[in-house]
Amino acid sequence: MAGFINFADEEEVRAYLENLHVEYSYQCFKEKDPDGGLSPDLKAAYKSFIKSCEKGGKKSANACHSAGLLAQDGRANGGQPDPAAARDYYTKACDGNFAPSCFNLSVIYLQGAPGVPKDMSSALKYSLKGCELGHVWACANASRMYKLGDGVEKNDAKAEDLKNRAKQLHKEQKEAENSLTFGE
Repeated sequence: MAGFINFADEEEVRAYLENLHVEYSYQCFKEKDPDGGLSPDLKAAYKSFIKSCEKGGKKSANACHSAGLLAQDGRANGGQPDPAAARDYYTKACDGNFAPSCFNLSVIYLQGAPGVPKDMSSALKYSLKGCELGHVWACANASRMYKLGDGVEKNDAKAEDLKNRAKQLHKEQKEAENSLTFGE
């Protein structure tokens, strides 16, 4: 399947997508690399994410989040997790309204980590922001904190509101997954 694809032609796009794996596999065999592609270089990826994160712009929140993930689990640092660096990158991403980073921050503060002490006030702050941005588990965490009075004054009404928000977001996600169809 050489040449350009006319993405306005549904039949051509369907054929392209159906043959994508075959085309990719053939190219890998042709290049004498049947396993396909490059081996991952997470240190290089981490450096690129950091550069994009610090540069700012449209995709910087996503890059900051990715840098945070690699710092948190240590894949970018030879297996040595760096929770403090992860916190800093997640903070930048959360400030850019990237909901998964807000959730990850809340978890770091809920549990505490080397270089990042447990801080229930910050955990609630980031759970609430993540919830506001539509992250189901952030809503669930904030709800649980209010329900149990965990680091915050117990408040059953807020807990219930947040639980209902989490349920609504979950329902919307399920409906969106079920509504995805192509060309039908």
